[in-house]
Amino acid sequence: MRHQTQQQPRDRLLRRPEVEVLVGLRRSAIYNAINRGDFPRPVQITSRAVGWRESEIEAWLAARPTAGALMQ
Repeated sequence: MRHQTQQQPRDRLLRRPEVEVLVGLRRSAIYNAINRGDFPRPVQITSRAVGWRESEIEAWLAARPTAGALMQ
């Protein structure tokens, strides 16, 4: 009998255009927020490419106040 190990799902790396669509911010706003420490840092994919971990972007979005919460 083989033991089956449960693999954790891989954390997908998102490229900047996809991150922009998901979070509703443009490139300059994303990098300004990174510099302030308010947005997840990207990880280096190659010498010329970076990506963001999907789980970190989802966590950042979940931590943001919703429009309804701001109006109460």
